[in-house]
Amino acid sequence: MKTHTVCILIGVALVGCASSGSARPAYTGPAANLDSGIALYNQAKYAEAEQVFRSLQGNDARAYLAAALARQTKYAEAQPHAEAVLEANAGHSVAVAALGNCLVGLQKYDDAIARLGAVIDANGNIAYAYFWRGQAYQHVKQTERMSADFEAFLRLAPNAPEAASVKQVLSSLRR
Repeated sequence: MKTHTVCILIGVALVGCASSGSARPAYTGPAANLDSGIALYNQAKYAEAEQVFRSLQGNDARAYLAAALARQTKYAEAQPHAEAVLEANAGHSVAVAALGNCLVGLQKYDDAIARLGAVIDANGNIAYAYFWRGQAYQHVKQTERMSADFEAFLRLAPNAPEAASVKQVLSSLRR
């Protein structure tokens, strides 16, 4: 049985596809693709999200590509994507988080502390800059600095997925 797909194009945006024989998602352009990639990322489907982000252009897609790669421990591949986004937008929070994840994952703790410190100096409202710098401080056994960064992270992102584990680390230090 032969399957035919009919797609309607307006300009360069794919408006919708109707397929005989199988159901396929209909995307309404780059924003929907970015949104679908972010949805996959938020569902922890990082490999699938990676494929969506690879098909897109722009800083947001590249930042999420870096984040998806980092979540798959592909740190060396992710790092240049995060850095490129940060060159264009030093305060891009997704790229900051991806870079922090990469540097800590690659055990480049001093580099993570310095680079995330520069981000914090420029914009003290990026929660994951504190989270990943705190992780780096934890690895180099600078407990007071780790605690300060984790507390700043919790102030900025009290409902973040990592909040419970950060609270547990801080609680264990107070015993």
